[in-house]
Amino acid sequence: MTPGAHKKTTLLPSLREGMLMVVCLAVWLGVTVLCIGFRPEHLVMAVLLAALFTANPSTRRIVVALVPFALFGISYDWMNLLPNYKVNPVDIQGLYETEKSLFGITAASTEVLTPNEFFAIHHSAVMDALAGFFYLCWVPVPILFGLWLYFDGQRREYLHFAMVFLFVNLLGFALYYVHPAAPPWYVASHGFDFIEGTPGEVAGLGRFDELTGLGIFHGLYARNANVFAAMPSLHSAYMLIAFIYSLRARCPLWMRLACAVICMGIWFTAVYTSHHYILDVLGGIGVTLAGYLIFEYVLMAIPAFRRFTFRYATYISPEKA
Repeated sequence: MTPGAHKKTTLLPSLREGMLMVVCLAVWLGVTVLCIGFRPEHLVMAVLLAALFTANPSTRRIVVALVPFALFGISYDWMNLLPNYKVNPVDIQGLYETEKSLFGITAASTEVLTPNEFFAIHHSAVMDALAGFFYLCWVPVPILFGLWLYFDGQRREYLHFAMVFLFVNLLGFALYYVHPAAPPWYVASHGFDFIEGTPGEVAGLGRFDELTGLGIFHGLYARNANVFAAMPSLHSAYMLIAFIYSLRARCPLWMRLACAVICMGIWFTAVYTSHHYILDVLGGIGVTLAGYLIFEYVLMAIPAFRRFTFRYATYISPEKA
């Protein structure tokens, strides 16, 4: 065997790695197609992942590194298997009344409004544009931040960020089933009555779509897995996770400032556009801090978990090639 041929064979994954990839893709596609429904992007994503995993060690490391984000997307999609409102009653009026009692704003008519109701009356084109910009950042920017850490060689910090991102989501998803909650726009549109199967709504973000003529948020919220998942606000969590790890990692000051500004912009937008109460935002912040502390100071204190994380970081590091 020539040296070139030997090098070529080592580019492929091992039999064990290949079988594991095939099984994982088969389980994901099988459950999704049988229980939720097939969409073309499922097949496109599966083919892309398989191709990158097989191509060479560099792309294979990227695929393995992105597993926490893939599991986040799959778990979100799989919430359609069992809607949370079939597990516990939906909190509609209680959350609304609590928000009003804690953060109510007295209008000129002496009527007390929730901040969402106040902003539904008092809004501007400039604020609508900024709100749309901030909300478009809620998933892409944290993922781009993670990729920056990865390609900057900070693989350990990247992995901690990605795993905390997944862990916070799983905590939030679990709380959605413990305490299903309606968002503010639901009360504005449907009152306090529970209506099963209510479709997602763009609410105040529709003003951004009208300004731009793009229809971005109409497309996004048409695929909302569950509208009764407002508490905690995971929209409020993602950029906070990125900001926390921007402080832990070797990041330039401008990146930390950008994470902070976008994070606070998303918090404001969540309330401004009637997608979340202030209580939901505080819940998202609380879940983020809890998830971070549990991961870094409880799970990482467990020797077996620490060894797993070390092996994971080693696998996705270029030295393995």
